[in-house]
Amino acid sequence: MMQVFAGGDLFEAAILGVVEGLTEFIPVSSTGHLLLLGHFMGFESNGKTFEVLVQLGAILAIVLVYFHRLVSMARNFRTDPAVRRFVLGVFVAFLPAVAIGAFAHGFIKNVLFNPWIVCVSLIVGGFVLFVIDNLRLQPKYHDATHFPLRNCVIIGLAQCVAMIPGVSRSGATIVGALLTGADKRSATEFSFFLAMPTMAAAFSYDLLKNYQNLDANDVALISIGFVTAFIAGLVVVRSLLSFVSHYGFGLFAWWRIIVGSAGLAGLLVFG
Repeated sequence: MMQVFAGGDLFEAAILGVVEGLTEFIPVSSTGHLLLLGHFMGFESNGKTFEVLVQLGAILAIVLVYFHRLVSMARNFRTDPAVRRFVLGVFVAFLPAVAIGAFAHGFIKNVLFNPWIVCVSLIVGGFVLFVIDNLRLQPKYHDATHFPLRNCVIIGLAQCVAMIPGVSRSGATIVGALLTGADKRSATEFSFFLAMPTMAAAFSYDLLKNYQNLDANDVALISIGFVTAFIAGLVVVRSLLSFVSHYGFGLFAWWRIIVGSAGLAGLLVFG
């Protein structure tokens, strides 16, 4: 059985859900934040199942925001070559994570889901974001639907680095897109689209492997986390594109470094 949370902890599940929704689509690592916060709150789930399944709320938030575009793409898929090329690009970017995630699933959750690794990854990733944000890159692509397939492959490979908790799936894909010629807005939007199949696959795979270990209490906690992640995710997705277009990623770089450093200090003091 999934032994979860001394004391009830619907409130803790709700807080973690909010953190998931707020951090999933910005380059700060939602999984890293959940693992770190859960560690200090004493929130434990067998096999770290809660931390993966709660992502369903964030998935549905982004699907809702992009619902009309997704429906339009579905309707025009057979007749519009540009739509087919974009869908193929997202699929190509999605494949590396599927292959590596399925192969290394046990290692990732049993070894890499570690608060020390999270803190170091947050700090290193923060400095990487600073460097990328201050490079004088000359964007060639201003529309996420126009990325060449070669660029999509590179972005997909970059996403695999985010299997290390604390790296950030969105951060890795955004950096990959920026380095292949995308502007900040289109890089972030492509990351949104790539999140849908990637997170859905992670959710489905983890549920398939762990559903027999879930009881009614676990489902209640995951459901609370799902609802709060959905609401928080809606807020972030609706505002993030405009924010990064105007301000870049410097704020997120500082946030990563501060959280990672505070986490290391907490681990050294409290264990």
